[in-house]
Amino acid sequence: MELNTIESHDVGTAPEHSAGTAPAAKKVFVKTYGCQMNVYDSQRMTDALAADGYVATDAVEDADLVLLNTCHIREKAAEKVYSELGRIRDMKAERAEAGREMLIGVAGCVAQAEGAEIIRRAPAVDLVIGPQTYHRLPDVLARVRGGAKIVETDYAIEDKFEHLPQPKRAEVAKRGVTAFLTVQEGCDKFCTFCVVPYTRGSEVSRPVAQIVAEAERLAEAGVREVTLLGQNVNAWHGEGENGEEWGLGRLLFRLAEIPGLARLRYTTSHPRDMDDELIAAHRDLPALMPYLHLPVQSGSDRILKAMNRRHTARDYLALIERIRTARSDIAMSGDFIVGFPGETDEDFEATLKLVRDVNYASAFSFKYSPRPGTPGAEMDGHLSEAVKDERLQRLQAAINEQQQNFIAGLVGRTVSTLIEKPGRRAGQKVGRSPWLQPVIVDDKAGGIGDIIDVRITKTGPNSLFAELA
Repeated sequence: MELNTIESHDVGTAPEHSAGTAPAAKKVFVKTYGCQMNVYDSQRMTDALAADGYVATDAVEDADLVLLNTCHIREKAAEKVYSELGRIRDMKAERAEAGREMLIGVAGCVAQAEGAEIIRRAPAVDLVIGPQTYHRLPDVLARVRGGAKIVETDYAIEDKFEHLPQPKRAEVAKRGVTAFLTVQEGCDKFCTFCVVPYTRGSEVSRPVAQIVAEAERLAEAGVREVTLLGQNVNAWHGEGENGEEWGLGRLLFRLAEIPGLARLRYTTSHPRDMDDELIAAHRDLPALMPYLHLPVQSGSDRILKAMNRRHTARDYLALIERIRTARSDIAMSGDFIVGFPGETDEDFEATLKLVRDVNYASAFSFKYSPRPGTPGAEMDGHLSEAVKDERLQRLQAAINEQQQNFIAGLVGRTVSTLIEKPGRRAGQKVGRSPWLQPVIVDDKAGGIGDIIDVRITKTGPNSLFAELA
């Protein structure tokens, strides 16, 4: 499993009540760490809490409930959470002195991995809830208010998505014209570096009808682009509309039929699950954007075997060729781990060679960090931080050069752009290219939600500047 990691951010803003109206609702502050799926989960937790009388706030000091939705993929993830809990504990004490309650909850993958240890180390925490049970939040909060400290990390027997309340249309519209939609959770691959099978559980696929209904609600609220999420999204095999099993390719074609939904993406994929039907969707489905994040992790077959990736570098390169034959303008993205236990100079050089052979439009690279409980953590041959640092810098330099070459190659081209939001500067709007780069256009070029053709005039470090074509 390799969902792209993102910076932590907060979910929502609470509307203020004017004088003479009903008393202000309870407020929840949600801080999200990690991947896109955690962003989606934070939004759904906010939806569940809305049914319990909470509104979201972006001011932690005003919150009646603080939730940290955590990620356990990278090293020291748990320590970051404990550090944040220390700051919130002090806030909670100040609130208590003023006679006001502040509840603290930890959700997500650190919650799943650490469980009751969180409350032992941070007694100010009132509840710990795993990623498979957050639909139970209102019930858990009721028990917390009764004086209990709750750890809810058992894997739910029931389907959490069936029990989550649907957000109001206005709330969806406030979130913007792009949206995430989780279709698959968990992973059965058991890569030796990865903790996800232990924190997210085995692979589960949502049924087609449930996914389509959620996508339709998003489109009705003005969403133009949906990114399907899964820890191993192209392993999705859900119950279809006539009871048969569908694959991801067929699901994408069905979602493309939804009025108003103009763009589709999915992440993150495993090379072993790119079947013919999904590759054909890249060829035949205009709504499916020509950008594919397909992690390989290493270019060394020896290291790939140690990682339990179950593909070779040759397998990966042959797959890339098939995909590019189907869609010539597709941009490839990937993930790499350097310094896996036992990685030699020759192994690392094989990774650099694979990067040169693929020519990525973007990629993410990380130093190996042992995750407690994974086989990799117990392997011999762990490398020094100095060696991992040096290799990471060399790999990232090669990736950055390819990324800049890709962006520079777009200058002068006409590309379709979805206008997403106002720009940072007056007179600008920001759109998104088919390959995920931000595109800066004139404020009058189109309204938010419009898809327009623009000509790329110049590039910034990570963005494009354009004019109407």
